[in-house]
Amino acid sequence: MEVEVVGSRSMNNHFQIIGLPDSAVKESGHRVMSALYSCQAPVPAGPLLVNLAPASTRKQGAALDLAIALGVAALGGGLDPRSLRETLLVGELALDGKLRPVLGAFLVGDLAREKGFRQVVCPLESAREVHLAAPNLEILPAAHLEEALLLVQGLTRPSPVPPPLSAGKRRPRPDLEDVRGQERAVRALLLAAAGRHHLLMAGPPGAGKTFLATRLPGILPPLSPREQVEVTRVRSAAGLPVERLEEERPFRAPHHSISYAGLAGGGSDPRPGEVTLADRGVLFLDELPEFQRRTLEVLRQPLEEGTVRLARAKGQWVFPARFLLVAAMNPCPCGYLGHPRRPCRCAPGMVARYQARVSGPLLDRMDLRIWVPAVDPEDLLEGGKGPRGNLSSRAAREKVLEARERQAFRYRGTPFQTNGELPSSLLDRFAPLEEGPRKILLHALKTLDLSARGLVRVRRVARTLADLEGEESIQEPHVLEALAFRGEANFLPGEVL
Repeated sequence: MEVEVVGSRSMNNHFQIIGLPDSAVKESGHRVMSALYSCQAPVPAGPLLVNLAPASTRKQGAALDLAIALGVAALGGGLDPRSLRETLLVGELALDGKLRPVLGAFLVGDLAREKGFRQVVCPLESAREVHLAAPNLEILPAAHLEEALLLVQGLTRPSPVPPPLSAGKRRPRPDLEDVRGQERAVRALLLAAAGRHHLLMAGPPGAGKTFLATRLPGILPPLSPREQVEVTRVRSAAGLPVERLEEERPFRAPHHSISYAGLAGGGSDPRPGEVTLADRGVLFLDELPEFQRRTLEVLRQPLEEGTVRLARAKGQWVFPARFLLVAAMNPCPCGYLGHPRRPCRCAPGMVARYQARVSGPLLDRMDLRIWVPAVDPEDLLEGGKGPRGNLSSRAAREKVLEARERQAFRYRGTPFQTNGELPSSLLDRFAPLEEGPRKILLHALKTLDLSARGLVRVRRVARTLADLEGEESIQEPHVLEALAFRGEANFLPGEVL
């Protein structure tokens, strides 16, 4: 985006801004002139015209204040316009000339690096964030407009950029070893982490669904350097503070009262929603049927494409949304359908209506659908130790990393990295079936009413099961187990979700 400033005697207004500015940009003239007068910078006489290019793009916010102010100062003879070459200027001005930080400063640094700028002048409070995105550029932090004028002319030395904050001591992560019983659910978590497969857990209250979901981030692989930048970029775009490159995968757990825009993103000035804030991490939806159905349906596109596309009158936005979805739900309104010790108080019609709140197409996109039963009292008393104990998160993570390495080697040179992203058109190339597994799947298609999407997802899960066991090819037990995970959508015998 470029800022052009000229004097124009043909205008009636003393200060006019064109180029689709919003209200905040239109008010920039008052802030700029007051700030220039406060630091006694020369101001040209007569009306001023400011053009924001490209003219077809709507301009929002106060981040252009500094660029407009320096353009006006250059027109008034206060600085040589050549000193602004290859320089990106960003910052909001107070009436007294103080520079205020801007939202999305990390994206500003990204833009400066991509466009080949030599230096960036920005508010002192935003310098750390800009430097994180563009460490090889010269960052000129300024606390005041007067300081910015001196910096671009080389008349003063810039203040040092505040260093990124150290990661400090990490909070201990919940460990899988704390899970009592639930070996089947732990196996599903391992699969979900190894192949990035979406997971639905259903079961009575107190069975440990939320307990299990919070342990999933602890067994996921660490973020790669590129993914750290992507996650940090999303935080910056959402207006969240950025003090260091993000090192841990996001774990987002929005309440079921969240709106459509809160989940998918949007608003008059579109911002990323929860599905984007969970990019490269985990999106956990607890009490799935309690979400509004319209809100849940927005998940269909991100689950398939890994992006959210928003179309508004002001333009179109595409946000990343490559998250691992983990959802939990009760089987009925009271929650005790299928409980071995507590009777269900719900009428059959109530159960059907409750389960119908989650649409079939959304369920079809869940690779793993498991029943989480009430915990056995013996497991509770034993504390999950001994022969009934589960893997520790550290041991599980090692298994996940080994499986991910096999996938990374297999898919080298392709745009995807995990089995959960494998396109259906490439299944025969990367996940071929021998005669035995093929016969099992053919029988499942005839007898289980498996959809085409369901078939693709079963094959993906089977490929991950083979990777976890170090097998080069998919074997019959892998297909059978993948079908079992998909078939556990039947919460009770004869009860189909």
